Amino acid sequence: MLILLPPSETKRSGGRPRPLDVAGLALPSLAPQRESVIDALVRLSADEEEAARILKLGATQRGEVAQNAALRAAPTMAAVDRYTGVLYDALDAASLDPASRRWVARHVRIHSAPFGPVAALDPIPAYRLGASVALPGVPPLTRLWADAVTSALADEAPSFVLDLRSEAYTALGPVPPGIASVYVRVVSDGDGGAVRALNHFNKHAKGALVRLIAQQRPRVASRAGFVRWAAAAGLRVRDGDPGEIQLFA
Repeated sequence: MLILLPPSETKRSGGRPRPLDVAGLALPSLAPQRESVIDALVRLSADEEEAARILKLGATQRGEVAQNAALRAAPTMAAVDRYTGVLYDALDAASLDPASRRWVARHVRIHSAPFGPVAALDPIPAYRLGASVALPGVPPLTRLWADAVTSALADEAPSFVLDLRSEAYTALGPVPPGIASVYVRVVSDGDGGAVRALNHFNKHAKGALVRLIAQQRPRVASRAGFVRWAAAAGLRVRDGDPGEIQLFA
């Protein structure tokens, strides 16, 4: 099973004094796209005003322009530790036992705008770039990334993909149609038997789900297998729209 996670806007600072090694990231066929986006982001960051405008940064966020400018030389940290926020706080990868953390390294990819999907323990620097940003000097990010990411995922050939990304990041790299996959949508019970999608609890539920999977390390190779495991683990899931499973929080 391969799990795809979205990134988070909030990130830890610092890390080890080891610069980004693009060639060493997971899915190495994405190196040309990674280099293009990183170069464009560094160029943009030479003009703080323009960078702040394009990245939609407020006055207190201007320091993130300097982070982008230093992308190639900045300290790095495992991606799953770099990101903070509701999902990553619930996952709490730093507190996982060594076997669970090794499982996360092998089975989790975090999909970012500048680097594409990277392995959970791939070291990356802090940065600021969202999926919807129109970055000068490169094609729209959906056009730059989508086909390349889909092809890279096909080369990796996972038996089953559990897609926990937001729609903005699924657009940057749809799962190949020939690979069994399911998109997880977090919902809660509404009035009259209806269900409603969640926002904050969506992120928390996804982080908690990945933590539970890492701890139990089930052998899941299909949608049906995931549903069976989830039920046995005490989770409530049911079929949603085509290609989707609803996870009740």
